[in-house]
Amino acid sequence: MPGYKEHIVGAIFFWGLCLLGMTVFEMFKPSLFSASVLLVIAVLGALFPDVDTNSKGQHIIYGIILIADIILIVSGQFILAAMLGFFALFPAIGSHRGWTHTWWAMFIVPLPIIFLPKLYYNINLIKILPYYTAWVFGYLSHLILDKKM
Repeated sequence: MPGYKEHIVGAIFFWGLCLLGMTVFEMFKPSLFSASVLLVIAVLGALFPDVDTNSKGQHIIYGIILIADIILIVSGQFILAAMLGFFALFPAIGSHRGWTHTWWAMFIVPLPIIFLPKLYYNINLIKILPYYTAWVFGYLSHLILDKKM
């Protein structure tokens, strides 16, 4: 079974292929900064499925959620902070390699990446789509490496 390092490498590989394809077909041309942010999102997507067990991925994901929640609370965005805390509880509902290791979770888990910026900041969906895609490709790499797809 691959560990977190293999999942990170898988995310880099899969997202690199996706980004290369989008660039070659002139669908998306990110700046170096945007490409770096997207790579981080793909890696987080690859680590997320193991958030349902005591793992390096769980520690990284929940560490980021904690920091994000603190920032949201300090900045007075209590509704977003509450939503983040609420959704962070869901992985505890299932067993390891349960719902977090399914193809449908790969598409549903990152939906807030699309809907929250649109709902709260009215950001164009086309601008948000690469972030969703990065998470999905990272998640896909995890499922393939774990032989779930």
